[in-house]
Amino acid sequence: MTAPSSAQSVAEILADKVAALRPETIPAEVRGRAEELLIDVVGLCVAARGTDYVRALAAAADTGGGCTAIGHFLTYDARTAALINGTAAHGEDFDDTFEGGPVHSSAVVIPAVLAACERFGRDGRAALAGIVAGVETLCRLSMVVPKAIHRAGFHPTGVLGTLAAALAASKAMGLDRRQTVDALGIAGSMAGGIIEYLAEGAWTKRLHPGWAAQAGITAARLGQRGFLGPRTVLEGGHGLFHGFARSVEGDYGVLTGGFGEKWVMKDITFKPYATGTMNQPYIDCALRLRNRGVRPEDVVEVLCETAEGYVHRLWEPLASKHRPANAYAAKFSAPFNIAVAFVTGGAGLSAFTGETVKDERVLALASRVRYVVDPDNPYPKAYTGHLRVKLRDGRLLEERQPHIRGGAHEPLARAEIEAKFRGNCDYGGWPKERAERFLDAAPKFFDGLLDLAPLRA
Repeated sequence: MTAPSSAQSVAEILADKVAALRPETIPAEVRGRAEELLIDVVGLCVAARGTDYVRALAAAADTGGGCTAIGHFLTYDARTAALINGTAAHGEDFDDTFEGGPVHSSAVVIPAVLAACERFGRDGRAALAGIVAGVETLCRLSMVVPKAIHRAGFHPTGVLGTLAAALAASKAMGLDRRQTVDALGIAGSMAGGIIEYLAEGAWTKRLHPGWAAQAGITAARLGQRGFLGPRTVLEGGHGLFHGFARSVEGDYGVLTGGFGEKWVMKDITFKPYATGTMNQPYIDCALRLRNRGVRPEDVVEVLCETAEGYVHRLWEPLASKHRPANAYAAKFSAPFNIAVAFVTGGAGLSAFTGETVKDERVLALASRVRYVVDPDNPYPKAYTGHLRVKLRDGRLLEERQPHIRGGAHEPLARAEIEAKFRGNCDYGGWPKERAERFLDAAPKFFDGLLDLAPLRA
């Protein structure tokens, strides 16, 4: 489906769909998914609260305003709280992803909604409606023109997340149809996020979800006050997809069709590993080979089949992927991810540090990893992994994985998501009792008044 030919714009159709959402009619499975996303985001914010990039961001911000930066003592205005929380939630690339995007939804939407609700005294029901509306929208937006935003040099989460955050904040704040459409139109001019961070492992990708969350709140507040935005922000000849995807010939039906009836957010992936989305299946393959008794020193060569869409992010330039510049750059190197999993037996937060990127055992194995493009790879509909290992004794061993673990095909159980939360809280220095109190309260988070003070330091 291309852009609608009727007088109604895509943003207006979407606003009508979102207006029809009621907290009491949201299916239990979707509410449960929103709770799990909330749990994941809180744990990720706690895990990252002491990192150098979060400290730098907080130091650059003005304090005061009464809104919560999770895991921090000081309070901020709503936009700054959203900026800090969004950046922290995405900072270690351990947040959820959507197989079909890729986009990271909760790191954008939840910080925007929590800050908006805290600022304007909205309750848990409003927060639930805003989170569900925003997450569902961002997942669907990512499928309108698949791969094109990345190909054009932009980060889809930063670009599309700005509109999703504006919509989520608008819903949570109770904006009417016209205000919501204006907010979406305004958000289109605030969207952005280049992917040049790949060159040297710079921190800017970490900032994109927080910036999108902050911009979304700004757009919603402007729309609420009558500031006009373009109705055709999505499909217009100079609209968002023209600017960031180089095309307006998208499938807008995938965005609005069945919205509120068919829930694509149910298929969101919770990452098992603290690294880039597309590396996850490769890590599983590496760990299975390790469990079969393969030792790093036994490996002569590793050849991986990959998707063309992965190459500029995970594989090239190959020399810098073999020896990443820093721990963050290592998260976007398939050779490093494969090697660190082989050597350490995992790929959690402790696998990507200043020490591991200098570990010669890891780097020696990474230098033996190569790739070949599989023209039939299903990306972005599925994220796959493949390793063919040649050993010193002449044997060839192979592992394949047709999907990312933690998503629709092999979901993590609630207990596994809660275990991840506990690990993140421990990493960030929260006492076990505090983590357990939050888990006990999570099922009632969207009922009644919203109090975020217990999430501060």
